[in-house]
Amino acid sequence: MMEIMEGSHAVAHAVKQCRPQVIAAYPITPQTHIVEALADMVADCHLDAEYVTVESEFSALSACLGASAAGSRVYSATTSQGLALMFEVCYNVAGMRLPIVMTIVNRSLGAPLSIWNDQQDSISLRDSGWLQYYAQDNQEATDLHYIAYKVAEDHDILLPAFVCLDGFILSHTYEPVEMLTQEQVDSFLPAFSPYQRLDADDPISFGMYATPEYYMEFRYEIDRAMQRSKKAFSAAGKEFADLFGRDYSAPVEGYRLDDADTALVAMGSICGTAKDAIDEMRSSGRKVGLLNVRTFRPFPGPEIAKALSGVSRVAVLDKNISLGAKGAMGIEVKDALYGSGIPVLDYIIALGGRDVRKKDIAAVVDMAEKNQGDLFYGLRKEVL
Repeated sequence: MMEIMEGSHAVAHAVKQCRPQVIAAYPITPQTHIVEALADMVADCHLDAEYVTVESEFSALSACLGASAAGSRVYSATTSQGLALMFEVCYNVAGMRLPIVMTIVNRSLGAPLSIWNDQQDSISLRDSGWLQYYAQDNQEATDLHYIAYKVAEDHDILLPAFVCLDGFILSHTYEPVEMLTQEQVDSFLPAFSPYQRLDADDPISFGMYATPEYYMEFRYEIDRAMQRSKKAFSAAGKEFADLFGRDYSAPVEGYRLDDADTALVAMGSICGTAKDAIDEMRSSGRKVGLLNVRTFRPFPGPEIAKALSGVSRVAVLDKNISLGAKGAMGIEVKDALYGSGIPVLDYIIALGGRDVRKKDIAAVVDMAEKNQGDLFYGLRKEVL
């Protein structure tokens, strides 16, 4: 049923339908509305789950780790400095192969303090072993939670997953969202069946000490599982499409790319603005297209190379900066297109919540066509 919902409340409703048994989270702007809504659902007996109140994000994910190891379906949500405080536990969760799903409401990192949106927080955990899915609108933000649990809990994967949505731009915006019924979700996402769990009658150990003879093999196994998750994501997205009509089976989504000379590459809500800008540029005869990257981990390098094989140039819109290098996605798109001869220009854009309008997208395309790139877009040089 189609409803007009705030993004955070739509996500909370989707999480409720996934039937998590344990939720632990610490409220932090702009994630707060999600966990407030879930706390209300538990308090009002609309969700049969244990809601663990904690004193910090470190404790929140630690509680999730223990609950998942004990065999529960687990959920958390955070953002920015809260995710940074979880850093140590994020690596432990992935290393212990615990399929926790966590919403990241993307927000910039301090200092200086900012509560506004960019994607620096989740990108900074790109090497932690968590799957990373990015939503371009609130419909996708809700649907990706069902798919994330399906992929993460696959016994051939067993990795945790971030579902990322842009703070305020999506989390606090009301949009039409078609919510599934509980029966529909149950038909897609069965009850959690842990591959292994802590059991006093059959004791096992998680996250033990690894000497140099064993550590590298653990990291290899995580990397192999990450690669296998591509197939699991595609299968889950295809099944979702067959059941409900919305297709998320591809890790990348092209928009007006077939005859494009200039291709934009982006993740998250900026894709909506880019599509509108592309429509305007197309009406004036400019051949511009967009590639929306839906899964940043695992990185869809071959799929990106295939989708961009016919373009003359690529302009990557990075809402993050790997300081001392370039934007994280720009670096990886260049690697994916290495040897193709297609120039890849990177634009650091919209850090700290700076607005991006259609004219900004058009300005990036203008610069790309002049081979001007690898720069911060929109710097206010008068305040430097």
